[in-house]
Amino acid sequence: MTIEKTITESTLCLKVIGRLDTTTAPQLESELKQNINGITELTMDFCELEYMSSAGLRVLLAAQKVMNRQGKMVVKNANDTIMEVFEITGFIDILTIE
Repeated sequence: MTIEKTITESTLCLKVIGRLDTTTAPQLESELKQNINGITELTMDFCELEYMSSAGLRVLLAAQKVMNRQGKMVVKNANDTIMEVFEITGFIDILTIE
């Protein structure tokens, strides 16, 4: 997995490329912990995300909880496979997806 990060003032955009699973979820979690303080708008761009496991969902849920307190989080460009994971798990009702 590769993460491309863009920060401008209080906005953080993370483009996640590849697979978000048990092996790679700690990398995303670490990236979020290092950069989320003071952020009021978090965008997760999944245009090149191929796969997401429950470990990835856990990281997203934790990020959503933080952003509920300090701003907003948006998931963008999720493909059909990722959208199906969100629908089956009920995350479609928890996350803001564009």
